[in-house]
Amino acid sequence: MLLFGLIGHPLGHSFSKKYFTEKFEREGIDAAYELFDIDDIALLPEVLKDERLIGLNVTIPYKEQVIPFLDALDERAAEIGAVNVIRIVRDGEHILLTGSNSDVVGFRETIRPMLKPHHKKALVLGTGGASKAVIYGLKELNISSTLVSRSPLKDGLTYDQLNEEIMNEYTVIVNASPVGTFPHDDEAPAIPYELVTPDHLLYDLVYNPPLTRFLALGQEKGAAIKNGLEMLEGQAVEAWEIWNR
Repeated sequence: MLLFGLIGHPLGHSFSKKYFTEKFEREGIDAAYELFDIDDIALLPEVLKDERLIGLNVTIPYKEQVIPFLDALDERAAEIGAVNVIRIVRDGEHILLTGSNSDVVGFRETIRPMLKPHHKKALVLGTGGASKAVIYGLKELNISSTLVSRSPLKDGLTYDQLNEEIMNEYTVIVNASPVGTFPHDDEAPAIPYELVTPDHLLYDLVYNPPLTRFLALGQEKGAAIKNGLEMLEGQAVEAWEIWNR
């Protein structure tokens, strides 16, 4: 039996485990998908000792931290600077680990149909590995983006700086942080929701709950909204392609 899995911490409900377990059962694939909740990326070599393991997904907080443990990055992952898929090739005692990024495909293809001509600039909330994939995907769609963080950034903004002028200029807002994820679903990124308009598009990478507070507050202002479920499905399809190349 082949083995695939997910590394991250903490790992609660996992879309990937459900998705791939159902896929394997439906398509008669002799494989399993396990969760590897490791509290330090230095524990990755222990996970890799299972010789059945040929593919991993990577989630918070290891999308950037995992890179020094890899032997190679594909071109897209190298440009993004974040990895959410690892292809494992075994040759006797030697293991070759190649990092890829399928987040960008899942994000790009699910936001694309929602874009209008006035969607030219985006605010990306959060500064982790997911935000890097979002910025890369937006660039491919010819949308310029600016990071927003609680702490000052060299080339970004803080939440306190989001005034009416900026909110009118940046009509796409992507939450690439975990804020609002169950069980903290009463929380939302600290943007000025009173300045959100029907011209805005709010996209949340969080999918649990399906209607986050971030999206609900945007919806109240007439903005177009989308959660991260279809993105997850898209990145999972791409991950399977990567593992089977």
